[in-house]
Amino acid sequence: MPKKLLTLCAAMSRRQILASGLLLAIVIETITVILRFGFALQSTRDTAALGAFTLGLRVHHGYIGLLLVPLAWCFPLGLRHAVWIIAIGLIFSDLAHHFIVLWYFTGSPQFDFVYPTRP
Repeated sequence: MPKKLLTLCAAMSRRQILASGLLLAIVIETITVILRFGFALQSTRDTAALGAFTLGLRVHHGYIGLLLVPLAWCFPLGLRHAVWIIAIGLIFSDLAHHFIVLWYFTGSPQFDFVYPTRP
């Protein structure tokens, strides 16, 4: 990351980190909604081949965000804050997508832990 951006991130308060993460979540969710409803993509169907690499487990982007939260402590302050912003964006985007957007538009959160088995 550019040095100026890391310096900016290092100076952020907890409230600014959270607000930036939530703003990023809105951006990620906007892209996800466009892909889901504009291009008719469905992660369960269109990424099912990944199940061979994950032993059939679905890896939601919120899981990656949860992994990044403690991992960020391994980095210097500016990078740590940037990683936390990304983590917050991933977590809240995934939660909003499944438990607000999909539940409202499809009637189901479609939060699968494993890929469905094909007959």
